[in-house]
Amino acid sequence: MVADVMRTVDRRIIHAPPDVVYQLAADVERWPTLLSHYRWVTRESGEPLGAGTVEMAAWRPFGPLRWPTWWRSAMATDPVRHRITYQHIGGITTGMAVVWTINPTPDGWSDVTIVHEWNGPQWPVIGRLAARQIIGPVFVHGIASRTLAGLATAAAARVDVGRAG
Repeated sequence: MVADVMRTVDRRIIHAPPDVVYQLAADVERWPTLLSHYRWVTRESGEPLGAGTVEMAAWRPFGPLRWPTWWRSAMATDPVRHRITYQHIGGITTGMAVVWTINPTPDGWSDVTIVHEWNGPQWPVIGRLAARQIIGPVFVHGIASRTLAGLATAAAARVDVGRAG
C-alpha cells in the first residue's frame, strides 16, 4: 500500500447474529428509514440485496449544521461470507474502495468492520493531503461510525423482537 493513501477503519461489535446484520447492511435502499443521517439511497441497477449500482447521499452533521454528501458506487455482495464491497464511481470520492466484513464473535454476535481506502481527489498539490487530513477522518469516519451505530440499533431491535415472539 502506498504510504499516503487515505485509509479509515470503523469497527463495532453489534449484538445480533451476522445474518441479521448482513441483511440490514445489504438492504441499502432501506437505510434512509433506519439511519437518520442518510438522505437517500437509490438503486440504479441490480437486484435488492445484491450487486449493482447505487447512488447514496448522507448528511455529515457538525453540531447544528449539516454538510450534504453524495456518491455513486458499484456494489457487490457475498451473503455466504457476510461481505459487501463498494467501488465509488461518482462524486468527489470516485475511486474509493470500501469493504464491509461481518464476522461472528465467540458469543454469536457480529464483529463489523468497514475499511475505506482512497488515493484522494485529483486536486493538484492538496488532493491526497485533503483526503488524509479532512475527507477521511472527518467525513468518511463521521458517516461510517454513524452508520454502524444506527445499524447496531436496528439489529438489536430485530433480535429483541425475535426473542419476544
